Amino acid sequence: MSDALVRSGERKLDLVDLIGRFAPIIFLLLLCVGFAVIEPKFLNPLNLFNVMRQISITGLIAIGMTFVILTAGIDLSVGSLLAFAGLVGAAVAKGGFEDRFAVGASVAAGNPFWMAALAAIAVGIVGGLMQGLAITRLRVPPFVVTLGGLQAFRGAALLFSGGGPISGFDPSYTWWGQARVFDGNVPIPVFIFIGFAILAHFVLRRTKFGRHVYAVGGNPIAAELAGVRVRAVTTTVYVISGFFAGLAAFILSARLNSAEAVAGIGFELTVIAAVVIGGTSLFGGIGTIFGTVVGAMLIGVLTNGLVLLNVPSSVQMIVIGIILVLAVAFDLFVERRRQLRPSSIE
Repeated sequence: MSDALVRSGERKLDLVDLIGRFAPIIFLLLLCVGFAVIEPKFLNPLNLFNVMRQISITGLIAIGMTFVILTAGIDLSVGSLLAFAGLVGAAVAKGGFEDRFAVGASVAAGNPFWMAALAAIAVGIVGGLMQGLAITRLRVPPFVVTLGGLQAFRGAALLFSGGGPISGFDPSYTWWGQARVFDGNVPIPVFIFIGFAILAHFVLRRTKFGRHVYAVGGNPIAAELAGVRVRAVTTTVYVISGFFAGLAAFILSARLNSAEAVAGIGFELTVIAAVVIGGTSLFGGIGTIFGTVVGAMLIGVLTNGLVLLNVPSSVQMIVIGIILVLAVAFDLFVERRRQLRPSSIE
């Protein structure tokens, strides 16, 4: 094969990779421009910050999901784990079930908000650890383990709460989900989301553990031969996913001033969509936290814009589902081109 043809093929493949890398942010910008033209209210600062607040919960879970999918895994249990963790944290905040609806001075016994937050996060971590060990020690596929977790954690939430909500928290608790700063414009959950996104980006890009995550997702056999503790890395990413599910549970209950067993239903699909649309490959080894943030914003902007245009929720679900399928189809296309690259040069 001639050198000119090789260079031409490389340029073509590079162009595909370039489009794959920047397609989410290009689509996000086009969406923003389109909604701004059709509905001027879209660009209202209050609306934009509301969009960010809406995506902060699923965005936090999506950060953890990025670690999992980078190892070619999946976590379908995050919505159910969020519900269970939120209820445990809420029960700790209220000091039990006796005052589950009481608030303020009428609460007979309670605990500081930080104890509730730690309890919710601890439940998430333990849930993630259990699933990670089942995947690595019992060698059960991640899809099966986390599908079982989806059912088990939802059942645990229903059992723990008796089917009822826990609501009416102290203002120091609800502050983390409802407060706004900078003249009442920027919601606190947005700061939490951005802060953890920056931290996760640093971990993946600047630490040894982050390099190992990419290595396990790219080729687990080669990673193990290179000295990477594949099972330990795999278990850890599910612990990280559980951590973010627990943190999101605390923020969500603080925002709604209530925790209930039906919280988080469908979150797993929204989160996976955000990660995949953001450019993280389902095959593992490729993806960034920045892409996940863009993917979460894209879904949030799309949903908000459709609401402003009075599009029914059923149609919104159809649109997001189609976009998810197209994103996965493009991911498969890029992956096939990448696999064919060596044969194109030979």
